[in-house]
Amino acid sequence: MTIRPIIRYPDRRLATPARPVTAFDDALRELAADLLETMRAAPGIGITAPHIGVPLRVVVLELDAREGPRTYVNPEITWASPELIMHREGSVSMPGVNDEVQRHARVRISYWDLDGTMHSEESDGLRAVCHQHEIDQLDGMFWIQRLSRLKRERLVKKFEKLARGS
Repeated sequence: MTIRPIIRYPDRRLATPARPVTAFDDALRELAADLLETMRAAPGIGITAPHIGVPLRVVVLELDAREGPRTYVNPEITWASPELIMHREGSVSMPGVNDEVQRHARVRISYWDLDGTMHSEESDGLRAVCHQHEIDQLDGMFWIQRLSRLKRERLVKKFEKLARGS
């Protein structure tokens, strides 16, 4: 397991849709392990392969230490509730800033595990927010695109100031 460099906003790779995983092999398991170590070191609760410059549809979440990490390969939202919630979000690619984002309160996703077995999972609350946030990233939509232009511009200025160290 290796901690890999995280690409930072506004790197164009964050706006590029990721390719589906087609090989469920040792390289995929190594990528998932590296994502977990990188996410923990960031620190964060979710990360995608594109965050480390690998354009594949892989997500690792660790929302609860007792439950441990979960890896989602080729995740897709198959249903979303009409109810919406607001949740404070950020990104390992834009550390130090966050804002409220509107998301569906519940979602159902389909995904494959590291062995190539398909699953379906319904989630609500934080897990549902994370599924939507990370799948957006896999689709090339960085989370700040969900904000109003004014909020987005303020957030980018704050991030740039933090990055300069001033």
